[in-house]
Amino acid sequence: MRAALFLTLGIALAAAPVAPAAAQTSELHLLDLEIEFDFTSEPAFPAGTATSDEQTQLIEPSSIAPTQSTLRGAIADSLRLLMIEHSSRVAFQEKTRRELGGPFWRDYVRSVKMPRTWNDGDGWLVNYVGHPIHGAAAGFIWLDHEDGAHDPALGFSREYWGSRGRAVAWAAVYSLQFEFGPLSEASIGNVGLRDNTTGWVDHVVTPAGALAFMVAEDALDRHLIRRLEARTDNRFLRALVRMALNPSRSLSNIAQGRLPWFRVGRPIGFD
Repeated sequence: MRAALFLTLGIALAAAPVAPAAAQTSELHLLDLEIEFDFTSEPAFPAGTATSDEQTQLIEPSSIAPTQSTLRGAIADSLRLLMIEHSSRVAFQEKTRRELGGPFWRDYVRSVKMPRTWNDGDGWLVNYVGHPIHGAAAGFIWLDHEDGAHDPALGFSREYWGSRGRAVAWAAVYSLQFEFGPLSEASIGNVGLRDNTTGWVDHVVTPAGALAFMVAEDALDRHLIRRLEARTDNRFLRALVRMALNPSRSLSNIAQGRLPWFRVGRPIGFD
């Protein structure tokens, strides 16, 4: 019963209308003119017509913001990310499905415990790669709702690090909810109910790793992905490179109702 209710909630949230910026068009303002980019049309900058730096300069940096800057929007998109993650747990983890029975509130309260060890029983790849990726995805959701956070003129300035610091704080809150909140591993799957299933590793590595992934993906997008895109008009290859080198940003895009390879002002041309 609990599994069916949870999956229904996840499907409903995933199908819910997203913010206007999640549609196939994105509006940018250059001086006093309104420019609309159609993501179903041919690329605005075909390969060979301009360098990536020249393309960036054609768009007013202060106007680069994928979504409206609102706390409500960041919360809504983070909830969608949460439903994607928990739906995946229920779908692919037998141990999670096994714990869905029983009294919900009693098992939830008994599962919320102060960690006593560093490790939580998960493998290295889950703790040191998977969790930082999902933390960085939450951080990118915050950045997509913060004015100027994606401004290329920031470089790696103090303003850049300030915006990433706020994103890490958001990722830490998201991680805490994911571990202990009412829609958490403790409530959905009763992680923590049994010994050695919760540890400090998640609370430390998730936000710290999120910062590392966000900065690394920013650098790769600016200095490698753009250069590769300037040298090929193969849409499939460009989309593949974006997803492979920016996994956290891709997950964030999916949670916000976009195609995983979405970049504001840099359409590939896929429907």
